[in-house]
Amino acid sequence: MTLGTKTGGRDATQGVIEGRYALSVGRPNRLPEPPGYVWTPLSQVARLESGHTPSRSKPEYWDGEIPWIGIRDATGNHGKTLQYTGQTITQAGLDNSSARLLPAGTVCLSRTASVGYVVQMGVPMATSQDFVNWVCGPDLSPEYLKYVLLCEQDSIRRFAHGTTHQTMYYPEAKALCALLPERPVQDAVVEVLGALDDKIAANARLIDVADELATARFESMLGDTGKPLSSLARFVNGKAFTKNASGTGRVVIRIAELNSGIGSSTVYNDIEVADDHLARPGDLLFAWSGSLTVQRWFRPEGIVNQHIFKVIPTEVPMWVVKGALGRKLRDFRAIAADKATTMGHIQRRHLDDIVPVPDDAAISRHDAAMAALWDRALAAEEESLRLGVTRDVLLQQLMSGRLKVKDAESVVEGVV
Repeated sequence: MTLGTKTGGRDATQGVIEGRYALSVGRPNRLPEPPGYVWTPLSQVARLESGHTPSRSKPEYWDGEIPWIGIRDATGNHGKTLQYTGQTITQAGLDNSSARLLPAGTVCLSRTASVGYVVQMGVPMATSQDFVNWVCGPDLSPEYLKYVLLCEQDSIRRFAHGTTHQTMYYPEAKALCALLPERPVQDAVVEVLGALDDKIAANARLIDVADELATARFESMLGDTGKPLSSLARFVNGKAFTKNASGTGRVVIRIAELNSGIGSSTVYNDIEVADDHLARPGDLLFAWSGSLTVQRWFRPEGIVNQHIFKVIPTEVPMWVVKGALGRKLRDFRAIAADKATTMGHIQRRHLDDIVPVPDDAAISRHDAAMAALWDRALAAEEESLRLGVTRDVLLQQLMSGRLKVKDAESVVEGVV
């Protein structure tokens, strides 16, 4: 039986490009098929669907009631289930384009430009042509397919090709095979991995709440007291530590790592540097160019690269510096935006601007509670980091059939 495709176009390729664990273009020759698992063409267990962009020159096609997934929705919500999208279309937009309204549960994979991002529809939605979408039949859990795709990020990017933009074309998408167990096993795997993802999501909500409470409490303390920002802390600029990097050792923290975490382009260096150029969990980092941002570092010890200040409090607790800097960030971003011809940035003299701060009595009165909020958010960030590592290891072993579900359950019970 086949659930086929509604994309039309060229037939599935007859070539084979093997992934690493549980996904392959064509049936793989070398990847094993453990007991209880079968290499299965996705076309047998899911219907492949494409997407489309209604005409941008027709305003009546946009801002309607139908959620429409674009690339930004996928890159900003990788691995998540979408309830809303950044853009919506009207019924007329749907009727007068090749876009199709797909059911909740549909699994979407970005196939061009930013290749390999995976999201799942929480409600009926349409997508742009930048996605391949699978509407799963009864023998394939949509959540299990999502985990297969998450597990094979690097492989999916190898399946793509092109001279200008990397794209996974439909002949490859139509030929995809996945290593699948029976549906009950799929559901059990989803439950195990979902427990970790649920805890990570709960931590994310806790972090947001703790930081929002800290911001609100900081605002409530402000009166007439103001001080130069530079008097509250030392702002130690990073250096060009990516130059001649060894490829091993500590992470070099660039703006990319600050915003998006550690990835395939992250640089490592085993160079010895001064303590002021090291960031440890709980340190405050301020990217003063590009996308100006203030972040609490929660990953393992790293080396602070250029364009980032390590902010070291001097006269006041860390939460005071964080509050004052966060409050000033909007002004700094406006200054950077005026430098339209180069990468936007501020200058060190801008750190001498007067910023409102709580008086000494308020700092003393609120210090314990504010420090507790900071510590709780940091602990949740570090826990999510550990859970994410556990999830990724289990993901590879479960998808490839090298680990039984009951053994994975024991691991999860020990960490959640």
